[in-house]
Amino acid sequence: MKFIQITDTHLMPKNEMLHGLNPYDRLKACINDINQHHRDAELCVITGDLTHTADPDAYFDLRKCLSELPMPFYLLAGNHDRRKEMLAAFPDIPIDPDGFIQFELSCSAGRFLMLDTVEEGKGWGSYCETRLRWLRETLAKANDHRVYLFMHHPPFDVGIPSVDRLGLGADGRKMSEVLADFTNIRHLFFGHVHRPIAGSWRGIPYSTLRGTNHQVPLDFEAIEVVPKSHEPPAYAVVFLDDGQTTVHFHDYLDTSRLIYEKVSEGRPDRG
Repeated sequence: MKFIQITDTHLMPKNEMLHGLNPYDRLKACINDINQHHRDAELCVITGDLTHTADPDAYFDLRKCLSELPMPFYLLAGNHDRRKEMLAAFPDIPIDPDGFIQFELSCSAGRFLMLDTVEEGKGWGSYCETRLRWLRETLAKANDHRVYLFMHHPPFDVGIPSVDRLGLGADGRKMSEVLADFTNIRHLFFGHVHRPIAGSWRGIPYSTLRGTNHQVPLDFEAIEVVPKSHEPPAYAVVFLDDGQTTVHFHDYLDTSRLIYEKVSEGRPDRG
């Protein structure tokens, strides 16, 4: 299976600028690049911070932009989003019985679980007992399938102090206790950090990537402020197989020169 991950689009109302950049134009360029090169992807997931101020107009601009994708897209909420405004623009987004934007998606690779880590009005995330119960019950029902988790906030520290202050904290540790009971979780995808990072957490592989507007520089010193940068935006092209997950990070605005070198000979078993 092939799918696309986009994160942290941070759209502003009425095409306004943010941190010296135009979020709508940069997302539009992202969509155009996907349409040119990856129309065969099964679906697209956007892992939160869809808008920057939760302005209703920004959500409708997002809807207009995403409507140009040739594949289905699925949205998660981030700390810059508000559920009410998000659902007004995208009324087809599933919610769980308690009103959180959480749902299970069946696809050719297995089950995608979309988690709601938002504590509205706060930069940090939360994952309360109500949401943990939903996660536990949904994982139990998907126990015969490969499971892939998607959320906005990482449930652990990534080593960047200014961002780690805005994670899930103790709720992430509680989440890990639930996940420990299940051996079929193949990968965890998240946003929020605005950096390309990959690793494993308590035996679960994970990855995240840059947003489509501004980024967070590799700064291990800043604590009280979250630095911003104009590093290139990216999206991820992900391939899922029975025993393998491959994540490619693509800097879609990179226009540097391409050099093609002919390979005279490959392995006999690969041609």
